Amino acid sequence: MIRGAHTAAAVVVLAVTVIDCAAQSSPQPAATMTFFVTSAGRGFGADYGGVTGADVHCQQLATAAGAARHTWHAYLSAPATAGQSVVNAKDRIGIGPWFNFRGEMIADSVATLHGEDNGITRDSALTEKGTTIAPGRHDILTGSNADGTLSTDAGDTTCRGWTSHDAGRAMLGHVNRYGGGVRPTSWNSAHLSRGCSQSDLRASLGDALLYCFAAD
Repeated sequence: MIRGAHTAAAVVVLAVTVIDCAAQSSPQPAATMTFFVTSAGRGFGADYGGVTGADVHCQQLATAAGAARHTWHAYLSAPATAGQSVVNAKDRIGIGPWFNFRGEMIADSVATLHGEDNGITRDSALTEKGTTIAPGRHDILTGSNADGTLSTDAGDTTCRGWTSHDAGRAMLGHVNRYGGGVRPTSWNSAHLSRGCSQSDLRASLGDALLYCFAAD
C-alpha cells in the first residue's frame, strides 16, 4: 500500500510539474505591447454589439494575455446614430506610439500609422498570443478609409454599426498587405466584404477579426 501511495504521489507531482512547465513556456507579450490583432472573433460575424462591444472584446483578450493595464479600443469606424455622432477609427485609438507582442514599433503616431511607412506587415501584425494571422483569415474589420475615417464606399460599410451578422457589408483591411480589391496593400481599407455573417466573411478570406490599440 505504501509503495502504491508513493507511486500515486509521484504521478501527481509529475503532472503538476508538466502543467507548470507548460504555463512557463507560454509566450508572454512584451511589457510595451499596445497593439494586436484579435486571435478570434466574437462568433457572430460582424455583430459585436456596436463599437463598445468590440472594445470589450479587445479588453477581454488583452486581459487574458496579461495586458489588462491598458484601456483597449477596437480600430472601427461607425456611422452616426440618434445618440452618437460619426465615429472615425483614427480618433479612438490614442496618440501612439504602438508596439506589437514582441515590442516592435508599429507606428509612432496616428499620422505614421496611416502613412506608407507604418510597421504593419504579415510578420509584425501579431495577435495577443504572439501568433501571425493565416492568409485565409487576412481580412480585418475596420469600416474605414485609408486615412482612418468612416468609409463611404457603399451605403453600409460597417455592418450596420457592427450590430449585424446578416445584412450589410463591411470595409476590410488586409493584415498581410496582400490580396485583391481596390486597395489590395491597404491594412485598413482594401475592399468590402460579401456580407456580415461569419460564413460571408470567411468566404472572402476573413474571420471577423479586429485590430486592437491601447488608447491610453
